[in-house]
Amino acid sequence: MSALDNMQGAPAPSFLRANAGELLGWLLLAAAMLVLPAFGSVYLTYMGCLVAINILATVGLNITVGYGGLMSIGHSAFLGVGAYASALMTIHWGTPLWLSMIGGAVAAFVVGLVFAIPALRIKGVYLAVATLAAQFTLSFVFQQWTAVTGGDRGLSLPAVDIFGLGDLGLYYFVAVVTFLACLGARNLFRTRLGRTIIAVRERDYAAQVLGINVVYTKLLAFGLGAAYAGAAGALLAAFLRLVNPEQFTLLVSVFFLAAVIVGGRASIVGSILGAVFMTLVPELLNVVIEHAAGDGADMARFSSPLREVLFGLMIVLFLVFEPRGLVGFVQRLTGKTEAVEARVEH
Repeated sequence: MSALDNMQGAPAPSFLRANAGELLGWLLLAAAMLVLPAFGSVYLTYMGCLVAINILATVGLNITVGYGGLMSIGHSAFLGVGAYASALMTIHWGTPLWLSMIGGAVAAFVVGLVFAIPALRIKGVYLAVATLAAQFTLSFVFQQWTAVTGGDRGLSLPAVDIFGLGDLGLYYFVAVVTFLACLGARNLFRTRLGRTIIAVRERDYAAQVLGINVVYTKLLAFGLGAAYAGAAGALLAAFLRLVNPEQFTLLVSVFFLAAVIVGGRASIVGSILGAVFMTLVPELLNVVIEHAAGDGADMARFSSPLREVLFGLMIVLFLVFEPRGLVGFVQRLTGKTEAVEARVEH
């Protein structure tokens, strides 16, 4: 009996040791989001809110692309669906932010399923083209349905005041939602449902033989990614107090796709790192270039193109030397060889 007790109790310390680094990372992330307004300026709080929204959207795209294996180039269109849905709820019904955000997520989930159903019978580049069609179709709706969306002028929203804290209350709301959404996505892919999504990504025919409903699983992966995007779009609308078609173009979809690739596919941590990199590095490059150019220097007028060139070069070089993305670099530092989230146990 004592030997059995020892066998049952032995894995516990190793399990704790294996997850200590991950637990510490989540605690540090929560602490950083909590104390940022206390030690940072208004600009840093603004950037922190924008980073959190981009993290939420990137996690959603990684659920579809990384975990589900479904290429999507129309992610920003689902942000637009969530943003417009939440804005209309706020303007016409006066709903609170949390309810508008849920409405935006549900609307994006439904619209995502509508475009996913006919597209799931195709794969690879053909699926990418189908999602590209969704991007242009929804962009056309945002721009031309002026009676509802306001056309190019868009919709203006009132300021959000949460617990009487103004913009600071909005920041904490966005931070909490993003943190819980990331934690929920991380735990999802440690459940049977999450493993099913990964199994379909790896071998859909084999998964079907084992009795897995492949179509339902793919629809769920696409819909969940769209729902995350819809929630991010609702938060973006409340954050900017403005919704217009220029916020949800193809370039924005490419931005989020690049965040997934740079951060690391099929990794929640990679989504966080990729969104932070794609949001903050251009700002840092802008500061460095302006400082190097000096006041009145001729180089100042080339600062914006130079920033784009350097940023693109950084992405290319990074992916050449670390194809697994930023999460691969972190795993190398911590001694891990594969992402826990994407591992399928047999």
